[in-house]
Amino acid sequence: MALSVDELRSTVAGMRKAGLSTVQISDEMSLSQDTVTWLLSSSTEGASDRPTDMRIGWRTIGVRPTRIAAIGHIFADVALEECGEDIDTVVGISLNGILFAQEIAAQLNCEVSIYRSLNQEEKKGALSNKYGNVNGKMVMVVDDVLSTGQTMTQCIEHLRENGAIIVLSAVLLNKTTL
Repeated sequence: MALSVDELRSTVAGMRKAGLSTVQISDEMSLSQDTVTWLLSSSTEGASDRPTDMRIGWRTIGVRPTRIAAIGHIFADVALEECGEDIDTVVGISLNGILFAQEIAAQLNCEVSIYRSLNQEEKKGALSNKYGNVNGKMVMVVDDVLSTGQTMTQCIEHLRENGAIIVLSAVLLNKTTL
């Protein structure tokens, strides 16, 4: 169901009031962080600074594990075509890249790791310590949406700082050309 700008603004404001960060709201709403910031800080009247964005409704995919598996299978097939067997770890960008990364890693029979975007203001995130170590590993990075490229760039920089060799990145939807 499409939401008006006012409905989006109200939803985003409610999420902020509930304590969610800009990054968390962005993940939940499938909007860019710039759009969330704009929704939180401006009115819709005469909105010449309105960001170019579109909200993606992933619910129909996300609620069916067979659909996640099908998309993961396609991503794994592309990874094999692009990199052969040279992927040791698949890193999913939190929140929405995790399920895809898990399925791709299962298809490729490799490790999975998770990168969490922690804070837009500090421009940094962190790798989860509970999953695969990326040091010296050939890594594929996965997310659902590429809006500005900021999160993907931060993730790749962080992975490289931790010794990863990035061999492939994949997203389901690239919004950078909107």
